[in-house]
Amino acid sequence: MKLMRQKVICGFLSAVFVMCAPLPAIASDIGIGDDYERLIQYEEAAEKQTQKEEGEKKQQGEESGEKQQEEKAGGKDSVSAPSAVLIETSTGQIIYEKDGDTKRPPASVTKVMTLLLIFDALNEGKIKLEDEVTTSEYAASMGGSQVFLEPGETQTVDTMIKCISVASANDACVAMAEFICGSEEEFVAKMNERAKGLGMENTHFVNCNGLDTDGHLTTAKDIALMSRELITKYPKIHDYCMIWMENITHKTKKGTSEFGLSNTNKLIRHYEYATGLKTGSTSKAKFCISATAKKDDMELIAVIMAANDSKMRNKDAITLFNYGFGKCRKYVENELKPIKPVKVKRGVKENVSVAQKEPFSYVDATGADLNAIERKVSVKKSLKAPVKKGKKVGEVQYYLGEKKIGSIAVVTKETVKEVSYRSAVGDVFEKMLL
Repeated sequence: MKLMRQKVICGFLSAVFVMCAPLPAIASDIGIGDDYERLIQYEEAAEKQTQKEEGEKKQQGEESGEKQQEEKAGGKDSVSAPSAVLIETSTGQIIYEKDGDTKRPPASVTKVMTLLLIFDALNEGKIKLEDEVTTSEYAASMGGSQVFLEPGETQTVDTMIKCISVASANDACVAMAEFICGSEEEFVAKMNERAKGLGMENTHFVNCNGLDTDGHLTTAKDIALMSRELITKYPKIHDYCMIWMENITHKTKKGTSEFGLSNTNKLIRHYEYATGLKTGSTSKAKFCISATAKKDDMELIAVIMAANDSKMRNKDAITLFNYGFGKCRKYVENELKPIKPVKVKRGVKENVSVAQKEPFSYVDATGADLNAIERKVSVKKSLKAPVKKGKKVGEVQYYLGEKKIGSIAVVTKETVKEVSYRSAVGDVFEKMLL
């Protein structure tokens, strides 16, 4: 109130001075020049203080709003889809989960497994990118999303992968399944076998493209597992699923024509950290996605199942990515500390060298001090020969406070054979000669 009165007085004096004459001269003549300057300085200082306070309040409000959004992103109400999972790629650690084990139809997200088997075949040398794939009548008859391959039409494996990754082509999926395994049925058997190997316990595939079929079901967790396997083992997949638009050429008996591929995953244009991976939608599955994104050294996989529409699907995925990138901190063991050798009974060597199998990594979303992680080594006191290289002899356990956050196996670095009569006699003679 006092500040307000002083401002009013300053304003009144200023008006009087302006009306009377040139302000500096009049103020000097009547002897209040110094007071006037002080009033002006005070008014300016008061205005600056007010602006500063308003700025601080605004900043606090923005920070509070961001915090509320982050907290909301961590709760189940922030994701509208009934099933969702967020994992960190390098560790496979689950950061967020909502109904992750409920079986649901995955629509074209099925094609993550189809692509995984295609890349497996490439990796094993069974097929090559330049191989020509002939489209059967059955493959050409597929409905839903397609690139309208005609019976007898040939395309390279490379082009078929583009059709599947970019345009979600059902016809291309079946053509590739037949090319690799002879029939879609055999290919689907391989899909289920691969799923079992990845620990996808709640998954059963009936076809290779995700068209609605009874019994064709998986879960958000299982989708995350196969997506992680695909992008970590075959990172080249990103080169395909990041294509926004591209033309392919149909060469048939009718002649040559161009067909435009347009990516079904709009996140790659609308979310700056997006790197893939696969969308899907059918009447039963609704709207699904296995989305991947990378920011700095953090790579995440967000799986959304049964969203009401494509906008909510993408919004949910972005919500999870923002939560993950904003909240998560990654701990990576930079070097492996040496572990003492283990004694070997009745072996040609008295000890066997052992080591931690791989570096430990961990992702935290609680804000904990990752420098406080403790490492505890637990190894067998002795082994009985023969000992094979790579045999597990213990583990290194990692703790954050009282909580065990992970462990890595300790394995033998070499093979130690069992001592034989001949080797024992040889050792005796060797010692006698010494």
